[in-house]
Amino acid sequence: MTNTWKIYILALTSFLIGTSQFVISGILDQIAVSVGISVASAGQLITVFALGNAIGTPILIAATAKSNQRKQLLLALSLIMLSLLMTVLYSSYALLIIARIIMGVGTGVFVVTAYNLSSKLAKPGKEIGAMANVAMGYSASLVLGVPIGRVIASAYNWQTIFWIIGLLTIVATILIIKFVPSVKGEEIIPLRKQLSLLKDSRIVIALSITLFTFLGYSVLNSYIAPFLGSVTDEKYISAILLAVGIASLVGSKLGGFTADHYGKDKTLLSSLILQTVALFGLFLLMDYSITFIVIMLVFWSVVVWMFGPTQNYNLISLAPQAASIMLSLNSSVVQIGFALGSGLGGIIVNLISIHSIVWIAAISVCISTIIGLFFFKQQAKA
Repeated sequence: MTNTWKIYILALTSFLIGTSQFVISGILDQIAVSVGISVASAGQLITVFALGNAIGTPILIAATAKSNQRKQLLLALSLIMLSLLMTVLYSSYALLIIARIIMGVGTGVFVVTAYNLSSKLAKPGKEIGAMANVAMGYSASLVLGVPIGRVIASAYNWQTIFWIIGLLTIVATILIIKFVPSVKGEEIIPLRKQLSLLKDSRIVIALSITLFTFLGYSVLNSYIAPFLGSVTDEKYISAILLAVGIASLVGSKLGGFTADHYGKDKTLLSSLILQTVALFGLFLLMDYSITFIVIMLVFWSVVVWMFGPTQNYNLISLAPQAASIMLSLNSSVVQIGFALGSGLGGIIVNLISIHSIVWIAAISVCISTIIGLFFFKQQAKA
C-alpha cells in the first residue's frame, strides 16, 4: 500500500473520531430525554470533552513521546473505543461524563499524532497537503457526521450512532495495525518552553481573540439542535445541520482564498465583524421566519470558519521560530473556548431560555472583535 493510501486511512479515521466528538451537538436534546436530565446538563458532556482534550492531550503526548507514533495512534483508539463502549452500555449521567472525558483525551492524542505522522508519510514538498487531508477528514464530520447522526438517532435511538462509530473504528484500527508503519516519536517540547511564549503580549492578545471567538461559537453550536427544535419541526433539523456543515467547509476554503488575496489581517477582522453581524441578525430575526434563521445560521457558519485556518497562520507569523508550539497553544485555547462556551450556554439555558444563547454568543464575538480591532491597529503601527 502506498503512503498516499495510508494518509487516507488516517483521514477516514479522523472523520470517525470527529463524528464521535461533534455528533453530540446534533442529538443533545435526545440524550437529555433519554438520560432524564436537562438540556443544560447534557451540554456539559461537550464541556468535559473539551477540557479532557485541552488538559489531557499534552500530558499523554508527553508521557508517550518516546513511543513510536503507531503505538500512540493505537493508544488513542483504545481510549476512544473504551469511551464508546461506556456510552452505549450505560445510561448513567456520571458514566457518560467520564466517557466523554476519556474520549476527549483519546481524540486529542489521535488528531495530533495523525497530523504529525501524515507529514512524515508524505512526499517531500507535499507535507502540508497530507496534513490538510487529515484536517479535511476531521472537519467533514461536521458536514456529514452530525446530520447523519441526527437522522439515525431519530430513526432508532441516539446510542445507535455510537455503535456504528465503534464498529467502524474497529475496522480502522485493524487497517492502522496492518498498514501504518512504526515511525519513531519525537522529543516533546517542554511545557515551560511552550508557556514562555506567553510573555509576548501580542501572542496573549491574539490567543484571547481565539478564546472569545470559539467561546461564542460553542455557546450556540453546542445547543444548536435544541435551539432548532424550538423554532422548527424535527423533520427539518437534519437538513439544516447539513447546510450549516457544508457552510463550514465553504468558510474554511473562503478564509484561505481571502487571506491569500487580501491578507490575513483583513480576513480575520472581516470574519470577526461579520460573525457579530450574523449573530445579532439572528437574534433580531429569529421570531420572524425559519427561512431567516437558516440564512443567518449558514452565513454565520461560513464567516466563523473563515477564522480558524487564518488565525493559525496569524499566530505562526508572530513566532515563526516556534510554529508547532503556537499551533499547540492555539489548539488548547480553542478547546478551552469550547468548554467555557458549552458550560456558559448550559447556565443561560437554565436561567433564561434556549433563545438567549444567541445574544450571549453575539456578545462574546463582539468582545473578540473589539480586541481584534486593537490588535490589528497595534500591528499596523509595528
